[in-house]
Amino acid sequence: MQISAELYEFVIRVVDDRVREIKVTREDFNALKQVVEELAQAQKKTEERLGRVEAAVEELAQAQKKTEQRVEELAQAQKRTEEELCSLVREHAKTREMVAGLSDTVGYGLENQAYKALPRLLERDFDLKIKDRLARRYIVYKDGKEDEVNVYGWGMKDGKKILILGESEVKLSRKKLTRFLKRAERVKHYEGAKECLLLAITHMTHPKIEEYARQKGIKVYYSYEF
Repeated sequence: MQISAELYEFVIRVVDDRVREIKVTREDFNALKQVVEELAQAQKKTEERLGRVEAAVEELAQAQKKTEQRVEELAQAQKRTEEELCSLVREHAKTREMVAGLSDTVGYGLENQAYKALPRLLERDFDLKIKDRLARRYIVYKDGKEDEVNVYGWGMKDGKKILILGESEVKLSRKKLTRFLKRAERVKHYEGAKECLLLAITHMTHPKIEEYARQKGIKVYYSYEF
């Protein structure tokens, strides 16, 4: 059978169109395949990055855990340190109380000796006779302030009444004598005394301190004189 020219051209067009359709479809498929491959590579990289992020997060979690443990250890160490410090403070306070008590005992012992011996020594050195007796005394002023006097009393000489004030220290120092002079001046003014005899009683002091006392009009007596 012979095909007409018109039919032949129609068939040729149909075949060409079909070939073109097939070609377009294959190109699209190839492009799609490339896109899929690119997506797969991107997914792989993303998963790798996610893996690294997860590892970093895990490392941070472990580091945080170690930090929390360290903080807890430091807190416990601080608590133990505070407890030890409180214990040391209490022990120090007890030691200070013991030292203060021992110092008071020694100081009071020295004063007690002085009360017994001073009447004889003052009469010998100053021709001064004690009126009543020597004693410790607190002087309370009108403003509420007060002074502690280690040796307080009155004496008579040539018909004159003389105030006797003394400072008792195991070891005298310039600083202690200076404070005593200020205290004695306040007490003298408070008592309205015209004359005042100042004494310092001690176990030991440096010759320079004894000279300073002498210059300030303070008579020094040593415990061995009692």
